Amino acid sequence: MQIQTFKVFCDLADTESFSKAAERNGITQSAVSQQVRSIEEQFQVRLIDRGRRAFYLTPEGQTFLASSREIIGAYEELGARMQRLQEVVSGELRIATIFSIGLHELPPYLKRFRREFPLVEVRMDYRRSAQVYAAVQENRADVGLVAYPASRRGITASVFWRDRLVVICAPSHPLAAKRKLSLSDLGGEKFIAFEPDLPTRREVDRRLRLAGARVKVAFEFDNIETVKRAVEIETAISIVPRTSVRTEVETGQLISLEILDIEMWRPLGTLVKKSSAGTPALREFLSLLEKTDLGGEGSDFLPQAEKSRIKK
Repeated sequence: MQIQTFKVFCDLADTESFSKAAERNGITQSAVSQQVRSIEEQFQVRLIDRGRRAFYLTPEGQTFLASSREIIGAYEELGARMQRLQEVVSGELRIATIFSIGLHELPPYLKRFRREFPLVEVRMDYRRSAQVYAAVQENRADVGLVAYPASRRGITASVFWRDRLVVICAPSHPLAAKRKLSLSDLGGEKFIAFEPDLPTRREVDRRLRLAGARVKVAFEFDNIETVKRAVEIETAISIVPRTSVRTEVETGQLISLEILDIEMWRPLGTLVKKSSAGTPALREFLSLLEKTDLGGEGSDFLPQAEKSRIKK
C-alpha cells in the first residue's frame, strides 16, 4: 500500500466527496473509489457506509482514518528531517487560521515570507478556533493561528503579538462624540457580539461583567466582518480588535473609541504539535512572526520574554 493511498483516504474523509478528493490528488473519481475498495478487500472490512445518503465512515473507517493520519504525519516528519539536512527552505507550509487573523493581521507577514522564501508553497485554511486546534492536533496543519492561544494536550502555544480592543460605533451614534469612554458608559447600549463560544466574546463578557455594564445583545456573529457591518446598519456598538477596523476608521465609516478605565488586549498566537520536528519552512515562518514588527499603529508587540509563555 502506497503512502498516496493514505492521503487519498484522508482527503476523502475531510471533503466527504469522491470528486473533491480526486481533484486534490490529480486522479479520477473512479480511481478514488477503486483505492477505497482495494483497502476494504485487503482488510475485509467496510470503510464507508454506502447505505446512507450522506457520507458516513464506519467504525473501521474511523480507525483507518486515524491511522492514515499518523502514517502521513510520520512520513512528512521523515521528509522534513531529510530536507533539514539539505538546508533548503522549500516544500509546503499548511497554515490553519481563524478568519480575523488571516484577513487582518497575517497578510503583511505572509507577504514578506513569500518574498523571502519563494520556493515554499503556502496553503491557507480558514477555520473557527476549535477547528484550528483540531487541524494541528490531527496533522492537517503545520501551524495554527488563533486568538487567546492556550497550550493543550499535544500542542504548544506561543503568543507573538497582541492588539488593543476598542469600542466601535457609527459616526451618527450618540457615543461617537466621546472618542474615549469607560466600560461603565456602555450600560444599556445595543450591542453586536461575537458568538458565545469564541474566546474574544468570553473576554469581552468578563470585562463588561466586572465593570457592571449590562449591554443589550442584539445579534451574535462568528466573524469580525459581519460584526462591523451590523454595527453600521443597526446603530449599535461593539468591542473589537483595533487593527480589524483600521480601514473603516480611516474612511470614516466607523468610529473607534478608546477604553479609559482598563487596558483590554487580544493576544494572538501560534499552535504547533509538540511531537512535530518542524520543517525549515515552519521554523522560518515562526521566526518571522517572533522577530518582525509589522503591526503598525494600533498594535503592541510583546517583550521577547513574554512570548514564550502562555497563561490559560
